[in-house]
Amino acid sequence: MKFTLNWLKAHLETEATLDEVVEALTRVGLEVESVENPGEKLAAFRVAKVLTAERHPQADKLQVLTVDTGEGAPLQVVCGAPNARAGLVGVLGLPGAVVPANGMQLKVAAVRGVESNGMMCSTRELELGDDHDGIIELPADAPIGTSFPDYAGLNDAVIDVSITPNRQDCMGVRGIARDLAAAGLGTLRPLDVDPVPTSGAGPEVRIEAPDGCPAYFGQTVSGVTNGASPDWMQQRLKAIGQRPISALVDITNYVMIDLGRPLHVYDKAKLSGALVVRKAKPGEQVLALNEKTYTLDESVTVIADANGVHDIGGIMGGEDTGVSETTTDVVIECAYFDPDHIAKTGQKLNLTSDARSRFERGVDPAFLEDGIAIAARYVVDLCGGSASEVTRAGTPPRVGITTGYDPALAETLGGLAIPVARQKDILERLGFTVEALDANGDPTDLARFEDLRVTAPSWRRDIDGPADLVEEVIRIEGIDKVPSTPLDRLPGVARPTATPEQKLERKLRRTAAARGFHEAVTWSFLSEAEAAPFGGGAWRLANPISEDMKVMRPSLLPGLFAAAERNRKRGASGVRLFEIGRRYLADKERLTLAVVLAGDRSPRGWQGGKAQGFGAFDAKAEALALLEAAGAPVANLQVMGEAGDVYHPGQSATLRLGPKTVLAAFGVVHPSVLKAFDLDGDVAAVEIYLDALPAKRGGTGFMRPAYVPPALQAVTRDFAFLVPADLTAGDLVRTIKGADKAAIVDARLFDIFTGTGVPEGQKSLAVEVTLQPGEKSFTDAELKAVADKVVAAAAKLGASLRG
Repeated sequence: MKFTLNWLKAHLETEATLDEVVEALTRVGLEVESVENPGEKLAAFRVAKVLTAERHPQADKLQVLTVDTGEGAPLQVVCGAPNARAGLVGVLGLPGAVVPANGMQLKVAAVRGVESNGMMCSTRELELGDDHDGIIELPADAPIGTSFPDYAGLNDAVIDVSITPNRQDCMGVRGIARDLAAAGLGTLRPLDVDPVPTSGAGPEVRIEAPDGCPAYFGQTVSGVTNGASPDWMQQRLKAIGQRPISALVDITNYVMIDLGRPLHVYDKAKLSGALVVRKAKPGEQVLALNEKTYTLDESVTVIADANGVHDIGGIMGGEDTGVSETTTDVVIECAYFDPDHIAKTGQKLNLTSDARSRFERGVDPAFLEDGIAIAARYVVDLCGGSASEVTRAGTPPRVGITTGYDPALAETLGGLAIPVARQKDILERLGFTVEALDANGDPTDLARFEDLRVTAPSWRRDIDGPADLVEEVIRIEGIDKVPSTPLDRLPGVARPTATPEQKLERKLRRTAAARGFHEAVTWSFLSEAEAAPFGGGAWRLANPISEDMKVMRPSLLPGLFAAAERNRKRGASGVRLFEIGRRYLADKERLTLAVVLAGDRSPRGWQGGKAQGFGAFDAKAEALALLEAAGAPVANLQVMGEAGDVYHPGQSATLRLGPKTVLAAFGVVHPSVLKAFDLDGDVAAVEIYLDALPAKRGGTGFMRPAYVPPALQAVTRDFAFLVPADLTAGDLVRTIKGADKAAIVDARLFDIFTGTGVPEGQKSLAVEVTLQPGEKSFTDAELKAVADKVVAAAAKLGASLRG
């Protein structure tokens, strides 16, 4: 919500400075996001008068001007504007000034051999409009030499306030002024509601959809002239980013921002018959003022006439009945639209507007009468014409609860003891009605009260009970006045509060960082295109911030791919990223650790030649290391395929506990996925499904068992097997480990060979087996018995000892 300081002071009688206003706004809960002074960037521009204008000797389209700046001798300026002429009063940028439109710093320079000491400026160059056909022409009596921001009233600071959804009353400048007045920063000026004289019947209006629009007021003004709005109105609208269009349109925008009351005006000549508030018929279309066509259904409340739909009620008007410079008769609409219907319609049509942002929060339903009177007054005063009677269809809802209030709650709930009289004064300044009641519930004076009865004003639909009244009292009195009181600490040693899941996350973060990874925190929202390679998203937002944040992520990898792509394009040769977060699947949220390895694994060098990229075994090593840190039984894991379409077939796998429990997927990412994320080269990735880790037995800590070294030295034996070419090494190693669980403590693959001496369709796998004796050393017979068991177990997989 933007407004200027002078605009605020039109409602608030105060001598407060800008800094005092900003401080008070934040203090009462209206967070100030920014404060800008548009005049600061134009401080070096001044009002100047062209004394002479002669053709440039070297260019037909340029003129050499002598310009009076109000100080010293006139300056020579080269200008190419077609309207530059002697006697013109315009805006001169002096050497050293920076042109806002392009950032160019002006300096004394030769233009086609003629010295120029500045620049006469157009409105576009000063970012004050779109006109660039000529330089600015000011009135002949504009004071020469005056700072242009001072002359044009551009030194009015623009304040941008963040309005929370519950403060619909502060979606207008007057509501903000009311809060500041209650905070003691000044006095709220009375609102001037001076109805115009009326004659004749108003427009015919009918409501057929009261659930979407309970009340609709209309008034005709005939004989208007729709020219430009006055300078003061244009300046205020421009200051907050609104583009002035015409007096009639500017009036509706001004009243909406000034008073929080959205309005609409129709060109009466473009209407046919009565204005009807109804539900749209399935398939009906409307061309809105944003020049887009919307297809409607029966849930949408519209304003229509005999010719069809003209308005998406409460959100945006239609193009075909909009006012123009030829408009002579208008119908002013002032209506109350149901907030829930407005929100649902806006979400369905993906259509936002200033009117929607106010109606879906809930405008003041009791302000229809005054709202249309103020609008009609502006129309008649600025555009002329005569007004009809007001047509009133429907009844606005009653808003504003009445509740009992115990002033002691300010201390018990808000932590601040405030005198009853002060609380009553605060609430009344905010527009509440406060009555003191005796023990029988009858009105009494404040000296003998037992309870208070408070009625909320019609513009505060967010007030729901005594706790909300405490909030109002405390924020106006000052949250900074609430004393900081520490909670009592229980005696003894503090108990740990971290959950096993939190401890696991902390340990994995430390482990990943120790292995050279950088932690990333990426968005939980993705576009549909980013989610598509991962099966799409099961969780879709009905009202996303943008199309790029429409789906809750089914995987953490898209965010890490995007982060890796950004780092690679900024010169990072190797990228190692990890993230711990949640995937959002159809059944539930699932805690996951994801890792991405992109770019160079090792740089090029005189020993290794060219740089080496990451591969599937790099990803597997990281997966096993992180799983071991998480306490997973790494020795019992099986390497199996089916890592998913995201990964490259043949260069990826899963790590499982049994055939069904998948703990991790790893491998090289498929080229089609890399192309979708604009990543070059090989990229390896790991996904560890932390929710699938088996629960720890005997506690939740990560303490290791006491180290007890074996009394006798271990024995190693090497075996080389000829196995079918399609047999995985992991299956063979796992089978060998199970051949004699008492004696065999480890087995690992150390060589793979295919070639001379190995039959077609087979490969040679060499496995080192570690045997650990217990109470006594192995005898030769015992070692041979274990070896026989290893060979027999391998034979079940089609393996035979290599001769």
